[in-house]
Amino acid sequence: MTSTSTPGLARFNALEEPAALAELHEACASTAWARRLLAARPAATPEDLYAASDAAMAELSAADLAEAMAGHPPIGRPKPGDPTSAREQAGMAGASDDLKTELLELNLAYQEKFGHVFLICATGRTGEQMRDAVKERIGNAPGQELEIVRAELGKINRIRLARLLDAA
Repeated sequence: MTSTSTPGLARFNALEEPAALAELHEACASTAWARRLLAARPAATPEDLYAASDAAMAELSAADLAEAMAGHPPIGRPKPGDPTSAREQAGMAGASDDLKTELLELNLAYQEKFGHVFLICATGRTGEQMRDAVKERIGNAPGQELEIVRAELGKINRIRLARLLDAA
């Protein structure tokens, strides 16, 4: 362990594989991503863990990405009892009923076109910003959109890994 290691990283590195896998699945529903991060342990620094996450994300197949996306509720409809989704989608908390309705309609149109939920790193975004992003991205080609989803998942995973490491 180097001097840049944190107590949270030391705790994560020391977890038995099933416990570490469970924590990684809280960050990302992709089994392939979680297995790649397990193989990268022990990480010397949080940055090493984030880099392993980025590398794993870059290698995910379309099926792996679909598995990861299945773990995310639609924008504006966080899973009941899921504090992570509620915290990440906090920008929707004060949204008007009209905005929520519009976003629901856009989510459905997006899902019909692409076959999966609209995925965006919602942390720090307002409801209007998320709505505008759906409107912009719904015109993308499927391959282009899949790469945008991959990048957004990477951002989400970094935020969730940082939270995991802070939970020492």
